[in-house]
Amino acid sequence: MTAREAALKALEAFRRKRAWPDLALGGLTGKHDMQKREAALAARILNGILQNMALCDHYISSFSSVDLKKIEPRILDILRLSVYQLVFMDRIPLSAAVNEGVMLAKKKSNPRAVGFVNAVLRKAAQTVKNGALPEVAGDTIRRLSVGYSHPEWLVGELCGNYGADFVRALLKANNDTDLPVTAQVNTLLTDTEGAISALAADGVEAVRHAWLDDCIELPDAQGIAQLGAFTNGHIWIQDAAARLAVLAAGPAPGDLVIDGCAAPGGKSFAAAVAMGNRGKVYAFDINEAKLRRVAEGADRLGFTIIDAIKRDALAPATELTGKADVVLADVPCSGFGVIRKKPEIRYKSREDIAGLPDIQERILSSLAAYVKQGGVLLYSTCTVLKSENENVIKRFLDRDKRFEAENFSLPGAGNAQDGAITLWPHIHGADGFFICKLRRRN
Repeated sequence: MTAREAALKALEAFRRKRAWPDLALGGLTGKHDMQKREAALAARILNGILQNMALCDHYISSFSSVDLKKIEPRILDILRLSVYQLVFMDRIPLSAAVNEGVMLAKKKSNPRAVGFVNAVLRKAAQTVKNGALPEVAGDTIRRLSVGYSHPEWLVGELCGNYGADFVRALLKANNDTDLPVTAQVNTLLTDTEGAISALAADGVEAVRHAWLDDCIELPDAQGIAQLGAFTNGHIWIQDAAARLAVLAAGPAPGDLVIDGCAAPGGKSFAAAVAMGNRGKVYAFDINEAKLRRVAEGADRLGFTIIDAIKRDALAPATELTGKADVVLADVPCSGFGVIRKKPEIRYKSREDIAGLPDIQERILSSLAAYVKQGGVLLYSTCTVLKSENENVIKRFLDRDKRFEAENFSLPGAGNAQDGAITLWPHIHGADGFFICKLRRRN
């Protein structure tokens, strides 16, 4: 199986079943023992199409005599795959992109479709060669939506809250293809320089994070589980934004901390480091498979204070009521803050996420029962929608007068007014992330 065939198959799985693209592609590249370089090319093509599908469709519609809705879905996928290469991948010769697309059509369809694909791609290649790609027409929201391949409803909502210039910079950052992988250093076992040196010994060039101590950046995540720094427990993968959430919460040695929606475990790990591995961290989650990975991660990192326990965030343990110094409520969300890492998230509809704010508020209210007087309740999401962030907090505080927002300051992010802050990919170079710190009154 070639890289393009693997990308096409994974794209089809996503289109038909909404399968996770990276898992679908990983299964294919592993099954067919694909070389690292070919696997990387497949991933680049697949993610690139997901990042730019609306724009690719705009170009295809300009070159095709057939309406997009009438094109066989598999043939449309082949056109998307080929047009993406023609427009965005300078190192691939135009003729090679055309020929590969035609060959895929020959394998997957009938002679008539092959002729159609050939005609469309030759028009596309000539247009790219002449530097005359058709521009997107319409109002600002439509141009941003198609130009950066984000759903129009999402672009409209963000523009209404933050303005078109702000949103244009955000969407551009969401489509960045050159993203380092962020890792946290386990300072109970090593320091930043030690972690960088250990990675260098394995041929990986890591650098210090620009504004967050004990945090490093790697060029990519390929093969990271086999690196000595990882297997020896010196690092774990976690975005800077998630680490800041724990810094805002401020767990201290000897504290009782409850991570109410713990998987994949990064915040529990960060809390254990801040606590010097003294005290107790209860890592609760409803998914047993994910909890096993949390426990395995804690063991690898040498954290003895973390207990990974299956528990529904909506069904708190009564024996822990009013006992926790810090409760982390990193609730399920739409994920629109991590589009730059998971481009498929942009294809969620407004209907897909309509029920989330109610669930988030219920989880926050449930986990609040654990917080003792004077303790901290930290609410966070990896989304940038006010409906899941500020609006949830407002409703919670209007109803539960035991809590009040508490201002805080974070490295690289500054002061959080009214106890809350949103991190942005194009401003902070981190995931889009919302953090709100609440304190229970004495």
